[in-house]
Amino acid sequence: MINKKELFFRYLAQTSDAPPAFEVERAEGLYLYTPDGDRITDLISGIAVNNVGHRHPAVVAAVQEQINRYMHIMVYGEVVLSPQVLLAEKLASLLPDPLRSIYLVNSGSEANEGALKLARKHTGRSGIVSFDNAYHGSTHGCLSVIGGDYYKQGYGPLLPDVVRLPFNNREALTRIDRTTAAVMVEVIQGEAGVVAATPEFLRDLSIRCLETGAVLIFDEVQTGFGRTGKMFAFEHYGIVPDIITFAKGMGGGMPIGAFVASQDLMAVLKQSPALGHITTFGGHPVAAAAAKASLEVIAQDGFLEEVNRKGERFAHRLNDHPAIVQIRQHGLMMAVELKADRNIQQFIVRALQHGILSDWFLFCDNAFRIAPPLTITDEEIDQAAETLRKIL
Repeated sequence: MINKKELFFRYLAQTSDAPPAFEVERAEGLYLYTPDGDRITDLISGIAVNNVGHRHPAVVAAVQEQINRYMHIMVYGEVVLSPQVLLAEKLASLLPDPLRSIYLVNSGSEANEGALKLARKHTGRSGIVSFDNAYHGSTHGCLSVIGGDYYKQGYGPLLPDVVRLPFNNREALTRIDRTTAAVMVEVIQGEAGVVAATPEFLRDLSIRCLETGAVLIFDEVQTGFGRTGKMFAFEHYGIVPDIITFAKGMGGGMPIGAFVASQDLMAVLKQSPALGHITTFGGHPVAAAAAKASLEVIAQDGFLEEVNRKGERFAHRLNDHPAIVQIRQHGLMMAVELKADRNIQQFIVRALQHGILSDWFLFCDNAFRIAPPLTITDEEIDQAAETLRKIL
């Protein structure tokens, strides 16, 4: 019999020295199943990807139907492909004016790269502002605006003219000036350990961008599509950005992303030169069909209200445990902060041994992540919380 774990380490490029490296034979709803018959409760949804659960019937049906019609046809933006058009129409209907022009890509990093290019082209400026503990992706431009220096080691020189400011510090916003092309921000920082912008900070940031002509970019790659109890996290604040980026939970488990702006702003990508941004597989018809089906599930009446209720239920089941300092919770996006004497990596290993898949944060070493499928049931929440309490 082929030892797949051995092949995994032999042939697949590794991203760390100690991946969990368990094999998944199938997945359904909240659960992953190994070839040995073990069931693992997935409390991270592929890092906020499987918002409607693994293999949601509506998503599977959309994928199967589209495969029977056609798959890749042409590079993005050249011919009319029904899945792309219908997805864009549905997404635009859920966004405020003037966010009506949708550029479909493959991932969050690609969405953020496109947004940064668009802002520089539109303004004719080079300056970019980002914030401490932000995460926007691992490609070269995204790495330039990441919120810490650790993950940049060995990859310089990166993009020039990038300024990093402290998050939620209103006084620091004076660093944004008329050399600034773009300000990229997560309204709820994911890898910082679910840290939300204050309303005052986001209001002042929006005003400062208007004053200086800087393009305001909201990165909703991790927070979009119901994760925080709103369709999009910026809806908690009532502030509309110039550009917004999506991926992760957009595709119902299929790879897809987007950056969205006004039609006037997006138009600069087709002029001087033409083809200012190109993607071969962006908005792949099968992924686009899956994304539309997933979006329709999340947009159903009452779905988002249930996300909020479920998140509060999960937090309530845990927050009186003596090992827990606090829980930062927005919908079903949670960081569970532990006391200083608890080792997060050890906890994650033990959790997996007890059939729970959790995860850590890139810029927060004292909390673990809970971000299950938004379709998780009350019974599944209670069972998972009980197991987590025992592990703690």
